[in-house]
Amino acid sequence: MLKVLNRLTITALLLMGLTACDQATSITKHKTVSKTEQSTNTNTVDTKTRETIARTQTNSLSDQVPVSLVEAVDGDTIKVMYNGKKETVRYLLIDTPEEKKPNTCVQPYAVDAYNRNKELLTSGRITLEFDHGNKRDKYGRLLAYVFVDGKSVQEELLKEGYARVAYIYQPPYKYLSEFKKDENQAKSQKLRIWSKPGYSTNRGFVGCVDD
Repeated sequence: MLKVLNRLTITALLLMGLTACDQATSITKHKTVSKTEQSTNTNTVDTKTRETIARTQTNSLSDQVPVSLVEAVDGDTIKVMYNGKKETVRYLLIDTPEEKKPNTCVQPYAVDAYNRNKELLTSGRITLEFDHGNKRDKYGRLLAYVFVDGKSVQEELLKEGYARVAYIYQPPYKYLSEFKKDENQAKSQKLRIWSKPGYSTNRGFVGCVDD
């Protein structure tokens, strides 16, 4: 009788061990499958994100037209050869301090903005991109986004604290949200036009170099 009980006990222990091994194997397989699925999902998202960025960049480049620089007028205005004609281009959505405006004093950072603008423009191939709405302002100037080798000049001026976001007349605009982020970045770092409290306002810039 004792031998029978010992055999039953051993058999029960073996069965319990086999069951535990099966459960452990099942859990391991489930974790492996879950990790594989997560990796697949992550790769799918990353691929979709890269494809979206690539499409956006391609569409943006296809909307741009090449021009040749005649001269930089100030921090937010240039003259270019466009369609065989000399045109004045006013940068969309930004404003820099005045340097050459009639009956207006030279404002702080105006010369700096002009010099930085000129430096950016002479560093590569210039292209323009137009947004919806009016292509020209009331003075007949072209309204455009300006790029050098595919890099936004407006964004650089905003990031570096030479310009503020302005003249939002016909939203939505293609790059407005990005421009506001760039402006906020410069504000948080108190760069240039943001280093003087009250200098840059919603209506323009307050003060002159001699003040």
